[in-house]
Amino acid sequence: MSIVLDAMGSDEFPVPEILAAVELNRLGEPVLLVGKKELIENKCKELNIDSKTLDIVDAPDIVEMTDKPVESFRKKPNNSMAIGLSLVKENKAEAFVTAGNTGAAFFNAIKILDRLPKISRPALAAIIPVKTGKCVFMDTGANADCRPDFLLEFAVMGSVYAGKVFNLSSPSVGLLSNGEESGKGNQLVKDAYPILESSGLNFYGNIEPKEIYAGKVNCVVTDGFSGNVFLKTSEAVGKMITDLLKVNISSRFLSKIGYLLAKPAFVGLKKMMDPSETGAAILLGVNGLVFVGHGRSDARALVSAVKLARSTIKSGFMSAMKDEIQSRLP
Repeated sequence: MSIVLDAMGSDEFPVPEILAAVELNRLGEPVLLVGKKELIENKCKELNIDSKTLDIVDAPDIVEMTDKPVESFRKKPNNSMAIGLSLVKENKAEAFVTAGNTGAAFFNAIKILDRLPKISRPALAAIIPVKTGKCVFMDTGANADCRPDFLLEFAVMGSVYAGKVFNLSSPSVGLLSNGEESGKGNQLVKDAYPILESSGLNFYGNIEPKEIYAGKVNCVVTDGFSGNVFLKTSEAVGKMITDLLKVNISSRFLSKIGYLLAKPAFVGLKKMMDPSETGAAILLGVNGLVFVGHGRSDARALVSAVKLARSTIKSGFMSAMKDEIQSRLP
């Protein structure tokens, strides 16, 4: 079955989505492009693309980035998210990918797909680059306020996800804190520590940001507020470093010579740090595969997101996660 790509998601919709669909068709991964059909077809004409080569599902309502999730669900029932997620629920598609309003995606997914049994709060899990490769980091913004048992749920789901995407038998899980000792952290971290310690997971303990990027663990859990700040700060620092390198390289002749000699290393570093390489975060805890990307996603990021969705499907992740939730959560 196909994967749904929300054509009304990105900041520049539907152009990146159309270009991504064309590329995915070329790669043998056709998608269901869900959105306002008339708009998509008109934009295809502007791009000199034959819309008949795309599998378009009409969704006349558009959820804007400024829309409130609950209101958009009620006032725009035929939005691209609702229709796309319904296709997943009805087993007419295997996964849903969007670069749209995160809150609306979260709300629509819960309402249409429902939570998995024993899961209180679904959470967004991103894959971030670290020294040793990659790491699953969650929650990246779905739940600003959390209880300690939410972090246990995140750890169980994130551990399975890390195991599948990184092919690990016993992924290690760390708890984001301002110190490695068990007594460090705010009250949430202090209360969550013993719960995670007795969970039966491969619990590393508290972990600081520097150890995360050193690759000490395969999965990190925290509340959505701290996670979102961590992720956005990391992206901003990465961009600042890249921008400073460009300025310094272009301003000095010897720096330009040095860059040419070290270009392969810079290219590799840029690829590792580029969010478009992964494309999207997965929403864990709903009864279906949902991936949410940046609003500024371009066609390359959306192609990466669909590829991530396909690899997750092939890994048997959903079945494994359901089994783990049943065995580990009360």
